[in-house]
Amino acid sequence: MPFMPTAVTEEIRVSVVTDYQPDFSNPERGEYFFAYHVQIVNQSDYTVQLLRRHWHIYDSNGEYREVEGEGVVGLQPTLASGDNYAYSSGCNLHTDMGKMSGTYEFVRHADGKLFTVTIPEFKMVLPHRLN
Repeated sequence: MPFMPTAVTEEIRVSVVTDYQPDFSNPERGEYFFAYHVQIVNQSDYTVQLLRRHWHIYDSNGEYREVEGEGVVGLQPTLASGDNYAYSSGCNLHTDMGKMSGTYEFVRHADGKLFTVTIPEFKMVLPHRLN
């Protein structure tokens, strides 16, 4: 089973696993595409809704980008106590290694409390670089 960086904030657990997508990459042109698969588990006693995302993306050449926006993959999922939500997305890099981390903004339905959940840092690395 692949390593899954995991973080728990306000009883919301976020785990991520990545994989390189050679069919969508072109190393000769410095284009590397990685898929990332996120699992969010609501371990709290409350129903919560994911409202926004904020990503920090780093190439190994020092290039840095931020991505912010509503929801994830066009959705703002609601998770009752004990529910989990999984989605996949992707990131293009200009180098064969990089990393991402970030935050989600959630709202607790019971009282409207907004809170921030940590997305753990995860690496995106060409498979042959790991040998």
